[in-house]
Amino acid sequence: MIHYETAASDFPLSTTSVTERVFEGLTPRLDDVVIIDGVDGRRFTAGVVIDHVKRLAGGLRAAGHVPQKPVALMAPNSPEYCIIFHAIAWAGGTITTLNPTYTAHEIRHQLRDSGAGLLITVPATLAVAKEALKELPEVQICVIGSADDDDSDNCQSLSELYGTAQEQQYPVDLDNHSVALPYSSGTTGLPKGVCLSHRSLSMNIDQTAKGAEFQAGETAAAFLPFFHIYGMTVLMNMHLACGGVLVTMPRFDLEVFLRICQDHRARRMWIVPPVALALAKHPLIDDYDLSALEQVFSGAAPMGNALSDAVASRFNCAMLQGYGMTELAPVSHITPLSTPRSGASGLAVPNTRCRIVSPETGADLPPGEEGELWIKGPQVMIGYLNNEKATKDTLTADGWLKTGDMAIIDADGYMFVVDRLKELIKYKGFQVAPAELEATLVAHPQIQDAAVIGQHDEEAGEIPVAFVVCQDPAPSQGEIQAYVGSQLSHYKQLHRVTFVQSIPKSPSGKILRRLLRDSHGYETAPRSQAR
Repeated sequence: MIHYETAASDFPLSTTSVTERVFEGLTPRLDDVVIIDGVDGRRFTAGVVIDHVKRLAGGLRAAGHVPQKPVALMAPNSPEYCIIFHAIAWAGGTITTLNPTYTAHEIRHQLRDSGAGLLITVPATLAVAKEALKELPEVQICVIGSADDDDSDNCQSLSELYGTAQEQQYPVDLDNHSVALPYSSGTTGLPKGVCLSHRSLSMNIDQTAKGAEFQAGETAAAFLPFFHIYGMTVLMNMHLACGGVLVTMPRFDLEVFLRICQDHRARRMWIVPPVALALAKHPLIDDYDLSALEQVFSGAAPMGNALSDAVASRFNCAMLQGYGMTELAPVSHITPLSTPRSGASGLAVPNTRCRIVSPETGADLPPGEEGELWIKGPQVMIGYLNNEKATKDTLTADGWLKTGDMAIIDADGYMFVVDRLKELIKYKGFQVAPAELEATLVAHPQIQDAAVIGQHDEEAGEIPVAFVVCQDPAPSQGEIQAYVGSQLSHYKQLHRVTFVQSIPKSPSGKILRRLLRDSHGYETAPRSQAR
């Protein structure tokens, strides 16, 4: 068995809950501002955050909301989000996080599947939440702030849930209690509840901070949603636990993002590939002083070298990538600022072991060869909620997580993602990676965004087809095909180009290829032809 691992020293296993770990980083700076609301400017010191967490935890337990059933949290980023998350964890509960743009159908599915007994949301999403709960009368609802008069029936305000402070962490099993229950993005199927333990979250805080060479005092423009594991761990938890400051943004707004980074002299931007496109090409960038910026860090989805290099060149700073997934809490690889490598998803973080496994033979592969990335470490999930088959398909009996991503690890330990194993297009026996085609397309000066999927073809098995978002003057289909033809091998050529207004993506920036297929009536290859 060939193992790849980082040269960094491993840490002892964490002996704290995730909230105890965050409190360790807050207690030495009780009077320091640690969270700023980027909308209204409210400022929360570390001492105030701890007090709110403890009093809300006491109230949640007194009301019987925890630990009997999970609590669902559906809200955009705000200081209250951080407080609610850690109050539930401090009280020994489970938090299942929902996207605030969900429809009633999507809300209902997650509440049913998770078994949540309480839904906490905001006034803007209260109406759709109530619509979802019409079929779930057993689920109570609570609103952050005040509900409109028309929506106030049977709706408790968050402030009413506060009670006597719970001074100590409610006892929990660090390895087997599911403190967080985010749902996978569903890019290749229905969303599944991912059971994450206290130890996986608290360990990943320190694994990420070490790999990212995090420095106390870093201030982040926090638009990456806290309901997604990237924002949850890398922004919310790591910044609070490791001496950082959060300026919360309820949604991405380029002008607000740039202003926060300028005003707070941000050392680092935490982004996803769609934002990298704006950073590389939008003229608004030139209106802001971002001279303090040392690096832009992108995760959650692969990004090609051309886009990465364009961002680095425009900001005269390092453009780095990392790798993670919800099932890894989420980080397993980070490219360090001290030893960058263009296009790499990074080195394994401490306490993390990796394998590259042939999907055809199951054999371990040596450096430089492409196969499926397998990962083992304390950040690996407990499993999928109520889904034994999916858990067994993903986790081996001895604890290796099969990521479903095709990757290469070079002789120095740097990992490069090639593409999703399930998204590979098989054209006349050749494997075509959509990510490679997408990286080529967005390098074109008139193409703002792109997605590639495989369309069933009787002769070839699958053919690559593209969806592109262009700026005027838009190139023609023939010009785009000729451009790709000049860049890539014959079997990687586009057979069709469709012009669209936007590319559907998850909050973390992953392309939702399933939605593209469904909305445009494209078939995938039969199971015998597709991998």
